This record gives sequence, structure tokens and C-alpha cells, in this order.
Amino acid sequence: MAATQLNNLPQTAKLNNNTKPELGLVCITVDKKVRFRTMTRTRYLQLNLNQRETALTEIYQHNLQRLHDALSFCAENKIRLYRMSSALFPLSDMEDEIGANILEAMSAELGKIGQQAQSLNIRMVLHPDQYVVLSSDSLEVVQTSIKILARHARNLDLLGLPCSPWSLMNIHGGKSQRSEQLIKVISELPANIKNRLTLENDEYAYSAAEIFAVCQQAQIPMVFDAHHHICHEKLDSYNHPSVDAMFYAAKETWKHPDWQLVHISNGEQAFNDRKHSDLIIAMPKIYQQAPWIEIEAKQKEVAISHLRSWWLMAQ
Repeated sequence: MAATQLNNLPQTAKLNNNTKPELGLVCITVDKKVRFRTMTRTRYLQLNLNQRETALTEIYQHNLQRLHDALSFCAENKIRLYRMSSALFPLSDMEDEIGANILEAMSAELGKIGQQAQSLNIRMVLHPDQYVVLSSDSLEVVQTSIKILARHARNLDLLGLPCSPWSLMNIHGGKSQRSEQLIKVISELPANIKNRLTLENDEYAYSAAEIFAVCQQAQIPMVFDAHHHICHEKLDSYNHPSVDAMFYAAKETWKHPDWQLVHISNGEQAFNDRKHSDLIIAMPKIYQQAPWIEIEAKQKEVAISHLRSWWLMAQ
């Protein structure tokens, strides 16, 4: 790429310039340094309007401080990738719009978080929950899913994060054998959602090859998960040739290859176990070429430290 083109890229495109992958923390720390508060919908509906506003304001302020603490923790531990909790601002998509209005009023405070992330060179991403199903055969489910994504996108806007896959919102394909529906819905999404959206392969509904095909047609990046892949294909090694093939295929979907993000987890009781283990003790060799890796292990930052002690040191 020419120097002039490099200069025209967002600053975040040039951050990851070392040769080793960046290992990402997922949502919380195992030692309770980073924890977030929430509230159930049932409890919320028991409150009157004034009580709802008071309760959500307190929760959002608390969680925003914890988000600040999470970024500080990442900086102290040289972690440059952080997945935010999808429940960071609970009930902010309710019909009464109380939560949404509180967040708009807190826009200056939220904006400081984005500035903090940029100053610390930390990439912030999001994984909306399992209820987001754009391929559903229920129009109501699809509309609700888009509403959830719209709320997350607005929150990312308020945080001052880029409207690009640098600050991605990653989801699964959802209902199987609905690729055409999935592509159609994605094509019609508002820009502040679509420009951040990525799709990930899973163990059941969408194989890596199927999600790759959807991503190609929808023109959005693919987040490759090696453990989902070996579970779906019933493989006995992360170094199976198809793991390499799908890693490279996924890379093709990223406009900026140095932004490519992948996931890793290990089976809890056996290699093909879908439940996540405490630590990561096996890694695909091809992941040595991955710029960004989210570590989906129960021991969180301990798992990252463990990987650094044996896997990154071996490179």
C-alpha cells in the first residue's frame, strides 16, 4: 500500500505494528477487579418512572467507571484488545426510552471513554447477545434484533468509537439454512450498524465455510473461531489443513487485514467439548499470523498471562 494511502487510514489502522498477536480480554477479570452491575427486566417493570430513571442512572454511572477501570487494567497489563460486555447499559433499549435518554445526557462522560481507549491504544469491540438473530423466520425477532444492534451502535457512537470493523459488533449467523435472508437483512441495515458488523462461524448452524460465503456476499468481515470450527467439523487438531484454509479465507474479508480478529477457546473436558476451559493449552499454529485474538477462557487475564508464558514466548 502506498504511503499516501497509509496516511489516509484512521489512526487505529496503524496501531498493530508488532509481529506478535495481540491477546484480548473478554468483558471481565477473574479476580473481580472488573465487574458490572445489571438489572432484570422483571425488576425494572416493578418500578415507577422516577425509580427507573434513578436506578438506571446509578447503574450506568457505576458501569462507566468500571469500563474506565477495565481500560486502565488492560493498559497496566499490556492488553490492547478489550471486548465490552453487551450488558454494559442494561435496559437501554426499553420502549419507555428512559435508559436511552440517560445515555444521551451522559454523552460527554461516554465520549471520554473513547478518548481514553485511543490514548491507551486499546481496541474496543462488542459481541451482542445470542438473542440477536437476523436470519430468523420471525419478522418480530428480526426487528427486535435490529433494534438491539441499533442501540449498541448508538452506544458505540456515544463512546466515540470508530464506525468501522475496528470497533466491531460480532454476531453469529443464527437460524440455519437462511443465508439469503441473512444477506438481505444485512444489506438493508443502517450504516452505523453494517459498517461495524462482523459474522462468526459456530458449532451448529453455520460452518466456517458457510459464514465465509455469507460475509463475501454481504461484504462484511468474518471472525473465524477455530474451536467452533473443529467442533462443527469433528476434527482432532487445531492444525488440520481446513483451519489454515478458513483462517486465510476469513482474512480475505477484511478490508484492512491487520484488523483481522479471531477467537480461540479450548474444550473443558475433551478437545471437542463445546464448554470453555479455564486456560488455553492448545493453539492453532496458523494463529501466529493473527493480528488480534480474543481469548475465550474462564480464567480471563490468567489465561492471557499463561498464553504469553508459553505460546507467545515460543514465537
